[in-house]
This record gives sequence, C-alpha cells and structure tokens, in this order.
Amino acid sequence: MRMEKYVAALGDTYRSIARSARVGVRELVRANPQRPADEPIRAGELLYVPAVPAQNRMYVVQPGDTLAAIAEWCGCTVGRLRELNPQWSAETVGTAETAEPAPGTQIALPAAAGRIVMPSSAYGPDRVAADLKRLTSAFPFIRTAAIGSSVLGKPILAAGIGDGPFRWHVNAAMHANEWITSLVAMRFLEDYGRACRRKTQIGGFEAADLYRRTTLWVVPMVNPDGVELVQEGLRPEHPLGARIGRWNRGSASFRNWKANARGVDLNDQFPAGWEEERRRRAVHGPAPRDYGGEAPLSEPEAAALAAFTDAHSFDAVIALHTQGEEIYWNYGGLEPQESKAWAHRLGLASGYRPVEITGSDAGYKDWFIANYRRPGFTVEAGWGHNPLPLSDFEDIYDNCVRLLTEALDLSPG
Repeated sequence: MRMEKYVAALGDTYRSIARSARVGVRELVRANPQRPADEPIRAGELLYVPAVPAQNRMYVVQPGDTLAAIAEWCGCTVGRLRELNPQWSAETVGTAETAEPAPGTQIALPAAAGRIVMPSSAYGPDRVAADLKRLTSAFPFIRTAAIGSSVLGKPILAAGIGDGPFRWHVNAAMHANEWITSLVAMRFLEDYGRACRRKTQIGGFEAADLYRRTTLWVVPMVNPDGVELVQEGLRPEHPLGARIGRWNRGSASFRNWKANARGVDLNDQFPAGWEEERRRRAVHGPAPRDYGGEAPLSEPEAAALAAFTDAHSFDAVIALHTQGEEIYWNYGGLEPQESKAWAHRLGLASGYRPVEITGSDAGYKDWFIANYRRPGFTVEAGWGHNPLPLSDFEDIYDNCVRLLTEALDLSPG
C-alpha cells in the first residue's frame, strides 16, 4: 500500500491521525514500526500514513435530473462530474459540454469528503484558524472575519452563515478551560454548511429554511491565549510567563485557568453590574479565575466581542460555556417577555434545564440583555469538572446541535 508522510501536530494521537486519514489505528501503528507504539506522539515527529485510494460513489440518473443538480447535491462541479465519467462524455461527442445523461444512466460521483473538524485535546487557536480556512473552501457561502486580537496578538475569528433577516450570534471558549465549546461551535458550522450544500436537514430542521430565515455569526474561540495555557502549559518563552506563573501559584497545571493572558476573567468584564460582581467575587488582582479586571471591557477580547455585537446589532445571542446542563435566560428582569418561553423550548430540544438565575452580573449574556433588551442565553453544556474530557464531546455535541438548530428555528420569518 502506498504511504504518505505526515508531520504530527501538538496533541496528535494514533487515534486522531487515523480518524483524519480514514484508516484503522492498527494499520497506522503497523505502518510505523520505527517507533514504540505505546510512546506518546511528539509534535514534529514524522509518521507514515497508509494512503486510502479514493472510491467513487455511483448514482443512477433519475427522471428530471440535471448534471448541475447532481453536482450541487454531492458538492462538486459539473466539470468534475464530466471528468469522472469520460465514457459517458465520449458517447456524446460534439455535445459533451451541454448534453445531459439520460434517466437510467449510471454515473460516478466523487468520494465523500471526510470530517474537517476533528476532536483533539489540542484544539487550540491554530486548529480553529486552519479549520475555518478548510470550511470556507468546502462551503464558500461561509464567510469569515477577524473581529479583534487577544492580549498576545492572536486573531479572534468569526464565521457567518445564512442570509436571513434575524441575526443570531453564538460565542464559545470565553473561559479558557471550557475550550471544548470551540469544538462544538466549529462542528456545528461544518454540519450546518454541509446540510445547506446538500439541501438536507440538521437537527431535524431543513437547513435551507434556517439559512433563508437567519444570519448566524459564530465566534468559536473568544480567549485564544487562555486556551493555549490550558492545553499546552506555560512555555519558557511566554512573554508574560513570570507573572502568569505567580498568578497560578507556581503550579504547572492550568486545568483550572479560566482567564486570559493577563489573569482577567472575560465573562466578568462586561458593563452590566460590573462593580457589583467585583464586590461579590472579592478577587482584587490577576488570578486563574473571577478577576474582573481594572474596568469593564479593559481586555481586548471582551472589547472586541462587545464591538462586534454592537456593529451587528444581533437579535439574540447564545454564549456556550461548560458545565451543568443548564440554560440561563434572564438578567434582572430586563429580558424580553419571550425569553422564558424560548429557554424552555431550548431545554426541551437539548435536555438541559432552564434556570432563572440570580446573584450574577458582568457576563456577556447579562450585558446583551441589559443593553439591547433582547433574548440572551448562557448555555452550560455537559456535566462534570472543567475541562470536560474529550470523550464527552459527541454526547455534548448531540445535545448542542439540537439546541442550536432549535434556536435558529425560533427566529420569525
């Protein structure tokens, strides 16, 4: 079998590489006898991956079919279909550029594309950026933008899908050790994009209908610097390394780190009861969590998200967090009348419990409700202790895809 070379990325395992290459773990191990099978894979290590030959799917043309419709359904161009079916084209010499196959004709289709967003324990800002490029290549109707930069200059990226009048926003990984929500947001973008291209359903709803009625902007990783700390630890060359080490009380583990690179909890940064939350938290300086900063929106990540929200004037928002399997929908009685009913619909779809919360301020959802008097929700996905294990991802995503599609369906129109 032909082998291809693969340079391992941080966090790669035999399982993650095998899934991405669509080969078995056992085959991958056998292809690399030069290394101990039980030794963790190191970033930069060169591995050999069995190359799986592409298998063409077959299709029997139905009455009323056109090449354009078939190409759109399977996600390729008409030219690609003609390339894969030279025998059929040869039979129509002189009309190959315009001829349509007759009903009953058997034609080859391109192989199904593999997953773009693959779960990994190192799903950090570089993976998000790379996957967004792949998503926009696979689904050109997904658009991207950089809405700002982190403390350390990493871009905070956003992706938009849909052209409807009702404007939804979803953000994820505002808390560093809740980075699994980035995977949820990115997988949703992929599944929604694929369902739109194929004109199929997502979460029980017709994707094309959701696309027509709503415009959705997703910020999959609000806190890229913090996520890197949780996943990779404190690198010796980190520009704020000495200070971060002190704030983390000398611990090499950043599992409990929620803050950004300046030790500020981004979900305590918004101008909605900020002073009250600061008094309640009683954390007076940079720390792994619960420090609201010197002033509201003092941190570039929070300021970028607030400015992005102002610029788009979203009709409703969801902030993805972990954990608890709860949905918070209110803020000080300022939420609109429909918020409670919407929360209960989201709860029925996901199995999460709607909660009327008190004694909490300065969060993104709080600020959105107070500022716009529109529906805002904090979704605490999954159950356990942060950071939730990657083994929980599929269950978390199954609940969230139903919640997110139910949210899009709430949009009038």
